[in-house]
Order: sequence, then structure tokens, then C-alpha cells
Amino acid sequence: MGCGVNSERTRVSDVLRVGDRSPRVAEVRNTLARLGVIEGYDRDMATRSESRKFREEDTYFDDGLSEHLKAFQQARGIIPTGFIDDLTLRVLREASYTLGARVLSYQPGNNLVGDDVVEMQTHLQELGFYRERIDGRFGEYTHSAVMDYQLNYGLQVDGICGPDTIRALSRLGLRITGGSAHAIQERERVRSAGPRLAGKRVVIDPWLGGANRGQVVDGPYGTISESEILWDLATRLEGRMIAAGMETILSRPHMDDPSVADRASIANAFDADLTLTLQCDAYPNEKANGVATFYFGSVNGASSMVGETLSSYIVKEIAARTPLNNCGSHARTWDMLRMTRMPTVEIVTGYLTNPEDLAVMTDPTMRDRIAEAIVVAVKRLYLLDEDEQPKTGTFKFSQLLKSEAE
Repeated sequence: MGCGVNSERTRVSDVLRVGDRSPRVAEVRNTLARLGVIEGYDRDMATRSESRKFREEDTYFDDGLSEHLKAFQQARGIIPTGFIDDLTLRVLREASYTLGARVLSYQPGNNLVGDDVVEMQTHLQELGFYRERIDGRFGEYTHSAVMDYQLNYGLQVDGICGPDTIRALSRLGLRITGGSAHAIQERERVRSAGPRLAGKRVVIDPWLGGANRGQVVDGPYGTISESEILWDLATRLEGRMIAAGMETILSRPHMDDPSVADRASIANAFDADLTLTLQCDAYPNEKANGVATFYFGSVNGASSMVGETLSSYIVKEIAARTPLNNCGSHARTWDMLRMTRMPTVEIVTGYLTNPEDLAVMTDPTMRDRIAEAIVVAVKRLYLLDEDEQPKTGTFKFSQLLKSEAE
């Protein structure tokens, strides 16, 4: 059996696949051509007004387009399905923006997102004005950085990235380059926090709540919903973290179902050191199986180095302590990963559509092991500067508590 890393999320309408025919297929083909993903395609035709009538052959979803789409999806940190879905269309639209194509400004509650924002943040970071994650979202920190830059360079201080600001950024940005200040700060925060877990703040984010129960399955211990599994795991994880002296907060009340943006805002307001999102998965083919973890990052943009390290620790510890197959740690640009300001890891604990995974996730003893694995992985993160790291799968929770008391 192999891994079927499918988290996030084919909950979309009007998914187009190979063999389908639609004007949307032609739009996607043109966008990929403009981005340089499709070599040899007539870019002059692709850049003409979208109001033109598409050629019939352009509206057909063929295998070649699917492969190009997979390459784009992989580079952008989304699941490379080769399908045209809502998420892919949104990311394609974001990738189409180049710096200068539109005026950029802060819009609370409805942040502008796109590659032009990524380019602007990169320039500002290289110039020393922006020290946060390069996430392509024009939020309050980006707004503040633009204003600081404008003040220092004698521009109108309005926080709006218009033609004058863009010209100045482009001229200076071409001459000044440097490392990622955010990555350095992330690593320094972990190092300076010390090896003890006491006082560390963690947001635990069960993916489902309220009336949204997710899948309902029949396991060895009876009928149980996906929501019940996640909340039980969250409670076990919370108990162990509190016992280790950590501060925890749940991203939602059990009977509420807030949006991803609301849950990310809670994590940011809590000023958490880490956020851990708990999920299950499903797939039409029951052979899809295994545990996987995800952190913020993509081929094209900056990654959370601390998130990557923790993500890798978590999936290895869970796989070492349970029968779950190790499906690895992966960079993604999903909203929860991108909108939280601290390192965030999404943990997909297995497939409820796979009999073996189902048996693990519905077993309270195994959920105990998963919770222990996650806490141990967090401890390993804060032991980064120690000479000796505990061997994967061998550090018990009782040993962890003893080390915390020493």
C-alpha cells in the first residue's frame, strides 16, 4: 500500500478533469502559457483579451494540460492532482499578478493576495523593512513595512504601494539582496526559548467542530465521527502539554465551526509559539493510507524552516509509535499555514477510508500514542541546539516529564 497524501481538499464544485471541455480549460491554458509553464504555446494568443472567442481545441482538457497543471500545483504548494478546481483557479489568479499591474493597499478583513505582493515583500525584506513571513498577503505587517519604507525614502506616507513606491522599490531591490530575516528570526526564537517546554504557548486546532462532524465510520469500538476522533486526540494532546507546563488554547469551542481565517486570528492573538492542526483524510481508493504532515512553503516562495523541522519530527515520531505508514512532510501554501504568524503544522493522522488506518485512529490506545508522539516532537524541536537528540520513537512521555523537572 502506498501513501495517498490528499489533505485539502477536494471539497470543491465543478472540478474539471482530462476529457472535459469548457471555456475555463482555455482560460487555464492561457494563464499557464502567460506564466511560462507551457513551452511552445502561442503566448501572443494567450495574452490577448479574454473576451476573444476561444478556439475549440483550446477548450479541451487533454493529458498534456494536466501534466503542466501538476507542475504548477507542485511548485505552488498545493496537491498536484492535475485537476482544475476552485483552489487551483484561485492560486492561478494570484500567480498572474506582477508588481505594478495593480495598486496594492491594506484592506482589513479582505487582504490582497498575489505574486505581486510576494515580490513587494521580498524587496522590503531585502531592504530591512519587512521581517515577517513572505506569504503574498498584504496584511497589517506589510502595510506597516510599506509606510516605514516610504517615510525613510521621502515618499508620500500612505501605506499604498502605487507607481512611485513600486518604481523606488524596483530600483533599490535590484541592487540589494540578502537572506530571509524571517527564517533567521524563527530559528533564533526557538534557540533563545531554551529546551524546556514550560511556558511555551501552543494552539491546538481540531479541523472540525459544531454541526460539522465530518465522516461517520464504524470502527472496532463502534460508530464514531471524524469530529469525535479529532476532539478526543486534541484533549489527550492538551492534557500532556499542560502536564509538561505548556500553555495551550483550542482554536474553537467544541460546538462552533469558525472559518480558517477566524481560527488563524485566534492563534495570532494568543501570540502562540506553535499551532498544531489535527485532521483525518479520505480517498475513493481505500489503499490510500498513512500519516502526513504539512508546513508553510512552496518551490516559488519562502518556507517556514522551523515549521519544516517540526513537521518532519512529528510524522517520524507518529510513524515510529504506530502502524501508520510514513507519508512524509510536505510544503504547502494552505490558508491556515499561510495566515498564522507562528510556525504551524497540519497533521493528517490517517485515512478513515483505509481499514488499517481506521483501526488505528479509532483505538484510544493509539490516539494516546499519537498525542505522545506530537509532544515528544515539540520537545525535540526545542532541543535543536543540544548535542544529543533522543532517538526517534524511543523518548517516552514519562522521560520527558522527568527531564522537564530536572
